[in-house]
Amino acid sequence: MTPGDTAASTTGLRKTYGSTAALDGVDLAVERGAVYGLVGPNGAGKTTLISILSGLRRPTAGSVTLGVDRRKTAVLPDTPQFDPWLTGAEVVDLARSLSAPDVPRDRVREVLADAGLEADADRRVGGYSRGMLQRLGLAATIVGEPELLMLDEPAAALDPAGRRDVLDLVARLRGRATVLFSSHILDDVQRVSDAVGVLRAGRLIYQGAIERLLTDRVKPAFEVRVRPPVEPVASALRAEEWVTDVLERYPGVLSVGVRSLREAEAGLPAALAGAGARVVSIEPAVPDLETVFLELTS
Repeated sequence: MTPGDTAASTTGLRKTYGSTAALDGVDLAVERGAVYGLVGPNGAGKTTLISILSGLRRPTAGSVTLGVDRRKTAVLPDTPQFDPWLTGAEVVDLARSLSAPDVPRDRVREVLADAGLEADADRRVGGYSRGMLQRLGLAATIVGEPELLMLDEPAAALDPAGRRDVLDLVARLRGRATVLFSSHILDDVQRVSDAVGVLRAGRLIYQGAIERLLTDRVKPAFEVRVRPPVEPVASALRAEEWVTDVLERYPGVLSVGVRSLREAEAGLPAALAGAGARVVSIEPAVPDLETVFLELTS
């Protein structure tokens, strides 16, 4: 993969259903070889965008440009379904024969193992759980070694161990393929994505490196854990000129917004001592995608 190229992009993309705009002027740019996480509230347009990129729906206006051969793309819907009389291995082998017949048949067992279905490969999929069907869909998606994968909520039906396996698999594809995936599980997006796009009401309100989003949007803050009583400590901190806000997020845990980290590092110990606080711990608040997401979409 060549960094700096785009594997998929849109210009002024718009999709309407009657008077409702599911997408409204979206300019997307997915860098080749990257893992791009697409997030947004329910109804923001994530599935519609993936459907248009994959050719399953047509836009009302705007354009789509793929930097890879359309035949080297693959899409995984959020609720994959398969003929129940087929075994897992037969489903994946059928996907291989249709999308990439030159890929050796041995690849079928490899991707089933990668998806955590090695022991269930010869079971009929009518007996699979929803989480197993999700894993099977991922195996069928990657067996043809596509250059661009579009995954709609690939880990939504999985338990924590299954989510970890799927995310590890997505991360291993970085550089070998381009992955665009949507998710409402923000920790998953933060864990594996190089870039993130935030959709709200059909508009792409942020697009770029996830590190830049976290550092630029999150205000400096400290998490202070103290013994009761907490309110006198919170009141004393609010009186400091370098403190912007104080919120008791959990019993005994104060989130202290500050004007700058430098001022807080110098003044916080003295302010807590002056308030007679019995301090359990002090640590900088780690920026997370959920905090930024709520700020952007509220």
